[in-house]
Amino acid sequence: MAETRDIFIVCNSVNELGGLVQWAHDVAKLFTARGHRVRLIGVEPATEARDYGSDLPYPTITLHDHHLPRRRKMVGLDRLNPAVRRRNRLRESLQERGARQLTALFKEAGPGAVVIAAQIWAMEWVVRAYTTDMVVVGMSHESFEASRNSSRYARVLEYYTQADIHLALTDADADAWARAGMTNVGAMPNPLMTVPATLPTLDEKTVVTLRRLSHDKGIDMLLEAWALVASQHPDWNLKVFGAGPDEEQLRAQARELGLDDKPIFQGKTTNIDAALSAASIYALPSREEGFPIAVMEAMAYGLPTVAFDCAPGIRELIDDEISGGIVITAGNILGMATALERLIKDADLRKRLGSAGRQSVRRFSPDSIIDRWEALFTFLER
Repeated sequence: MAETRDIFIVCNSVNELGGLVQWAHDVAKLFTARGHRVRLIGVEPATEARDYGSDLPYPTITLHDHHLPRRRKMVGLDRLNPAVRRRNRLRESLQERGARQLTALFKEAGPGAVVIAAQIWAMEWVVRAYTTDMVVVGMSHESFEASRNSSRYARVLEYYTQADIHLALTDADADAWARAGMTNVGAMPNPLMTVPATLPTLDEKTVVTLRRLSHDKGIDMLLEAWALVASQHPDWNLKVFGAGPDEEQLRAQARELGLDDKPIFQGKTTNIDAALSAASIYALPSREEGFPIAVMEAMAYGLPTVAFDCAPGIRELIDDEISGGIVITAGNILGMATALERLIKDADLRKRLGSAGRQSVRRFSPDSIIDRWEALFTFLER
């Protein structure tokens, strides 16, 4: 039996809508069930809040009551702008105050304590706190490429090199970080938390996706692909569950493509079972992903997935045309439409890929993933 530990999971927010915070709550529950003492800590309140429940078996803590001002890099005339300098000084002051709160929480921990910084912004608070004699883990819940194409890349190289280990979601991403110069990298996949209550028959004429309605999730590309498919298969439906900042723009796009936006956009749902069990195909048109929980959920239900090859996590989950679904070159809208049509026309292919995927995804069972975490903690203590 593994040693009981104090585990602190630090995120940008403890109640933000999205896969990363869902992951944080999932692993917090799994660690708690193993007897560990877990605290889930957020830096600031959510921008788009979600209710993760009021009877959680671990405490949640938010360091700051209000959103913090974002740091502005001082270049050119900004160096002479007193308002910019004041804002940056205020942010530094607030950040130090939050780090002191973290230190006070960390000092309550017993021997063998672990801090998991689940996001690089949250790590900025962790590095300012007192973590002596604690294991510090930094995580990237996105692909290496997604990070490299953002402002997060430089901060990962700066802050995660100070951690005991920097965990990517796949070995391929860990190798990419190593090639970028990091010497403390490893990989840890997400656990599969979904236990289907009702398995789909795969005879329903519905393609489904559960996505945040934002640019990175690629619903605009799915709509373009669906416009090509729907004209040939008018008896099939596309259902998009989710909400987000691009909803009105996406609804307008659907109408421009000759689609009826009302039955397509189903709104947010907490009933994943109902959404997935009534479908026959899952679509993942994302521009960026890490190790997508949405694909894991679809595979658990035996739904074949058509996904853009936007991250190593996609091919870690889906063995193209063998188990789990069909992988398409990222951004290839015609390829997405063609793959969807293949699955629409071929019920045997749907069932073969779905069944194989359901078997394959079981290797990410919660017990197996938490076993890996506990073995990692023991290794890092040496």
